[in-house]
Amino acid sequence: MSTKSAEPRLLGRILGRDAAIAQLIIVTLVIFVLMTVLNSGRFLSYYNFESMTYLMPELGILCIAMMIAMLTGGIDLSVVAIANLAAITAGVYFRNPIVAETMGAGGAALILHTIAGVMIALMVGLAAGLLNGILISRLRIIPILATLGTGQVFGGLALVLTGGPAIVGYPPTWNWIGTGKLLGVATPFWIMIIVASVVAILLRRTNLGVNLMLIGTNARAAIFAGIRSSRMILYSYALSGVLAAIAGILLSGRTNSAKADFGSSYLLQAVLIAVLGGTNPAGGKGRVLGVLLALLALTFLSSGLQMMRVSNFMIDAVWGGFLVLVIAINYLRSAK
Repeated sequence: MSTKSAEPRLLGRILGRDAAIAQLIIVTLVIFVLMTVLNSGRFLSYYNFESMTYLMPELGILCIAMMIAMLTGGIDLSVVAIANLAAITAGVYFRNPIVAETMGAGGAALILHTIAGVMIALMVGLAAGLLNGILISRLRIIPILATLGTGQVFGGLALVLTGGPAIVGYPPTWNWIGTGKLLGVATPFWIMIIVASVVAILLRRTNLGVNLMLIGTNARAAIFAGIRSSRMILYSYALSGVLAAIAGILLSGRTNSAKADFGSSYLLQAVLIAVLGGTNPAGGKGRVLGVLLALLALTFLSSGLQMMRVSNFMIDAVWGGFLVLVIAINYLRSAK
């Protein structure tokens, strides 16, 4: 076989396997160029890109959490409520008089209590995710109904803990997680990259990822293959809950506050970006890289439109139209 004939076949295999990724790269580049031209230099400013590195991570991690739930053919409509509840619970811990007095002394105590607050938030996320997993995997409740109900429960608990107003006054070390810099790059951005890398490895290099994909592709075949579907679904929602808690930590660290209704628009955006990133809502297909590319594309689009003083309502309409367009392109490509 000649070298010339081998190269097209290799390229065809690569593009055939990653056609959705190639499509997202092209779409992202087109949006980047378009927003650059329409905003005449402002879009390419250092301040604009720095702002993106602080705003993207919390939504990006929620999108990854949503993708994990979708891999099994489910959905997690409680991710935003879990994020807020986790951040609020940590805030209640910091407001404890003994803890507040100890942190006031600074030094190692401040760092240790911050670590304790992070662990509390993560445990809340894990417990909430496990509850979702039990309802779906053990009690066989439809995911959309189970997570819709638990989302209301978690939101109600958050309101009970706060009494309505936002919790403010997080320690500076907590705020650094959401607003600080590490090696000249925003700390939240590093956290998103680490989370995305770990999840990508879990999905591509471990039995958990393979099993989740198989369950979403063909649940009956997964049972015949000896996969404990209930346990895998439980793990997936537990992981989704932990990721939601991380997003809550970033959001409260960036705003120095936490409230039961923070990030209410993130839920629809998380579903939108997960689907745009190539995640199959019916399950069995999803890539972290695709989700990150979709996040980047829509962040470019949103930032550029805001610079043009387009209303948020119109931006939401553009996002919805963008979703319909990409789904139509995917359908036509699959049919071809």
